Amino acid sequence: MTHLRKMMLEELQRRNYSENTTRCYIRTVEDFSRRFNCSPDRLGPRHIREYQAELFEKRKLSAGSVAVRLAALRFFYCKTLRRAWSIADTPYPKGAHHLPAILSQEEVAQLIQAAGTSFHRTLLMTLYATGVRRAELTHLKVSDIDSKRMVIHVQGGKGRKDRDVMLSPKLLEALREHWRGLQRKPSAWLFPGNRWHTGDTPIDTKVVWNACKEAAQRAGLQKAVHPHTLRHCFATHLLEDGADLRTIQILLGHNDLKETARYLHLSQRHLHAAASPLDSLPLEGPSPQEH
Repeated sequence: MTHLRKMMLEELQRRNYSENTTRCYIRTVEDFSRRFNCSPDRLGPRHIREYQAELFEKRKLSAGSVAVRLAALRFFYCKTLRRAWSIADTPYPKGAHHLPAILSQEEVAQLIQAAGTSFHRTLLMTLYATGVRRAELTHLKVSDIDSKRMVIHVQGGKGRKDRDVMLSPKLLEALREHWRGLQRKPSAWLFPGNRWHTGDTPIDTKVVWNACKEAAQRAGLQKAVHPHTLRHCFATHLLEDGADLRTIQILLGHNDLKETARYLHLSQRHLHAAASPLDSLPLEGPSPQEH
């Protein structure tokens, strides 16, 4: 471990950054250093601007991904090296706001039923029934399932926040069946890793990603489907069934209600709450024919 890497790691740990963020930030600074074949403490604003441009133009990264890379470099220069950082010289990119693809409840059922294994089926059911993030799903523990109160405890979610989500009776039965089918009963993780699910570590997030992708292909769904799609479906379908935004905000673990309010743009119930103004126009007769 180089001296600079050790210094940055210590600064990240002192501030209690998550493992994922720590790993991402360290990897970014290493990539930045390799790009110029030079120690990062000898690089400056000109190199950062060039690196930022390449991330967009050559690597075709999204604005969000580039912003994360810039945040990592800013942390390194400001917190590790104690240098000044000019936002004017290295502005954060303006991101586009796209509405996510939403599956109908019929399509979600098709997706779950098309799962390749019973284990994958349980993963997909848990994603949709709870709205948890992919990483939160993999880190669920057996002790997080509270069947007496019918809730699931999500511990150390995004931002290191804990929250409770509902435990569906249908999901509880699926989890019990999953438990009965395990060759070795896990002492901690609800979804233990390795091929036979007997490991002492949880499954990797790639397992969840592949389970979703393969099921979508088998179901013949034309929309882009990934694990976060089921989180969006969870929120949108709750809204369409009459749940209020504040409740959904708590279940999703959003800091700001604005994050949750975007589901108003996706809910059919809200989109159809008002008629199009075209329907009130007194139009008569067919459209004129073109000659």
